[in-house]
This record gives sequence, C-alpha cells and structure tokens, in this order.
Amino acid sequence: MRSKVFHVITKLELGGAQKVTLMTLERLPRERYQVGLATGPEGLLVDWANRIPDLSRVWIPSLVREVRPVKDLVAFVKLWRLFRRERPQVVHTHSSKAGILGRWAAWLAGVPVIFHTAHGFGFNDFQRPIVRKVYVWLERITTKITTKLVVVSYANADKGEQSGVFRRGDWILCRDSISVEEFIQPKPRRRQLRTWGIPDDKVIVGMVACFKPQKSPEDFVEVAARVLKKTHRAHFVMAGDGELRPSVEERIRKYGIGGHITLLGWQNENDMPEVYRNLDIVVLTSLWEGLPCVFSEAMAAELPIIATNVDGAREAIIDADNGYLHEPHDVDGMAESVLRLVEDQDLCRKMGHRGKSRVMEFDIGTSVATLEAAYRDCLGKTG
Repeated sequence: MRSKVFHVITKLELGGAQKVTLMTLERLPRERYQVGLATGPEGLLVDWANRIPDLSRVWIPSLVREVRPVKDLVAFVKLWRLFRRERPQVVHTHSSKAGILGRWAAWLAGVPVIFHTAHGFGFNDFQRPIVRKVYVWLERITTKITTKLVVVSYANADKGEQSGVFRRGDWILCRDSISVEEFIQPKPRRRQLRTWGIPDDKVIVGMVACFKPQKSPEDFVEVAARVLKKTHRAHFVMAGDGELRPSVEERIRKYGIGGHITLLGWQNENDMPEVYRNLDIVVLTSLWEGLPCVFSEAMAAELPIIATNVDGAREAIIDADNGYLHEPHDVDGMAESVLRLVEDQDLCRKMGHRGKSRVMEFDIGTSVATLEAAYRDCLGKTG
C-alpha cells in the first residue's frame, strides 16, 4: 500500500527551497508514495508544479509570507481540513511560515509523521531582539510536535542547536540541491550576451537572486560601482526581481552605471543553465542563508563564487580555493575580490574547475535518497 505524503510551502516564488521541494516531489517513487503539494497559488514556479505528473495540488490563497493574523488563521484551518480529509501518513513542511502553520495543522489532524526542512530559519541576527526571541520560541515549541527535522547545512544545524530549537544530532542533512546534470552539460558559452545587449569582450559578473532584504541586492550594486571605478572590463548582470527593485534602480542611477549593469528580471527556471553559461563570476551578497542553490549551480557551471560568509556558505565555498568569502555588507572586500578575478582570468578558470570537482555532493539525487530513507524509517516505526 502506498503512503500518502503532502509537502507544504508558503508560495512558489523563484527560490532554492521552492525548487528543491518541486524536484523532490518529481523524484519520490510513485510505486511507494502518493504525493501532494499545498501552497499559495502565486509565483514563477506554479507552472512547474502544474507539470509534475501524479501530483495532487491544493492552492491556498491565504498562505502568504508576511505575518497576517486573519490570513494565517484561515490558512491554518484550510490545512487542518485538508489533512483531516486526505489522511496523509506524512506531512513535510518547508519555510518558516508554512513550517509553523503546517506542522500544527498536521499534528491536530492526527498525521502520524511530520517532517520539516529548515532552509535557513525565520530568525536572524538582523532582527530586533524581541522579534528574534518570538521566532525562536515558535520554532522551539513546534519542534516538540515534529517527527524529524531536516537541515540543508551543518551551519544551520549548529544554529538550531545553539538556539535550543532542537537537540544536538536530532536532525538529518539533506542539502538544498540541484539537478547537477542540467548545469554541467557541455554547451557553447556566452551566446546570450548579444541578446542582453552586452559587448562580448566584457568579463560578466552576475548575481542570481530575488530582490528582497535577505539577499541585499543593493550591496551588489555597491560592489559594481566600486569595481567600475577601477576598470571597465567588467559588466554586471542581475537575474531576478522583487520588492527592492526600485531601490536597486535608484542606486544604479545614483552611481551613473546604467550602461554597465543589466537587470534581466525573472528568468524561466528552464533557462537558468543557459544564464550561467553567460557568466564568468558569480556574486551573492546575502545577509543570511541556509545553503542557496546558486552556489551549487555556479559550481556545476564551473564558475568562481564571491559570497558572504553566512550560514552554509563555507560548506560550498572554500575561501581562496573555489571563491572568496566576506562578511555581510563588506562591499569593499567583495569588490577587491571581483577585481582580482576580472584581472586574472586564469585564476578565474582554476577556481571554477575546483568548484566543479566537488559539486556532486549537492546533487538532488543524493538528497532525495536520504530523505526517502528517513520517510521509510519513520513510517516503519509508526506501524
């Protein structure tokens, strides 16, 4: 008899947690599981979800990222009713909001096995202390009704243990992973530059991220401005969009670098391997992370990475080996690292090759196999 598994995530925007959730749902063996997805109805990855075969999809409009007490209550009731009706053996939640609402709804509905993946945490060092304490408290009490916690990096495991969210070793590691094969396939490089209006003699420095506070996209513009003061060999590209786009555009105007930075907007998920083939260096200016898929995508595409030294970054990037790590908001340091690679393309290629040599650790096949084994173990214990 097949076990019924429902995954819950807040919304299907373009992000690592969302992509990993959908890839997992695609790959869970149908001879063993009936799979379902409960999520908000908006986001760039909705079409992807609609293409997954043999997947029950439940759209919950009230499931939103922001704290909205009325909507949150409505979403909670809808999830509880869904689980009472469908009687899944496993509910697996992702992200902070869906993680809290989904786990309590599953527990009250009598779901025997409850998983949660922490793709990073809802609390971070940039919040007001009282807000951070509330989020930590919510995670702690919700852990008590959780069968198995999944982390995407050892750094997140350390943070969870130090914050008292879970006990030491009381978790399994499943990386936020990618389909390495899609990004590693040998194909011609730099074919899109003309379409993007970029001269093909430039070194292309790219950031792939949602324009939201966590990713600090304004810092990428600051890095670009500092690099462009010293060389015009580089051209900067931002693949993404979001709430901070006006702020990004204002800063570009402030520095007068509009001719040297291209905003690509949202990119179709199927086009992302081609986007990376047109980059030479990847930069990510996040203030906090779990373990973003951008790192493994860049590694598979054989690109060096300059990033902030937060959470799981050290597990993908070895400083001065396959990239450089800097503290959050260290735009001067990141600019110096970009300049070093722009001026030394041989070093750029060597770093990219080193990253590619260890990327299979971040393949989705490895993560799904680990997760599915944990499902079977927990289901076996419930009888």
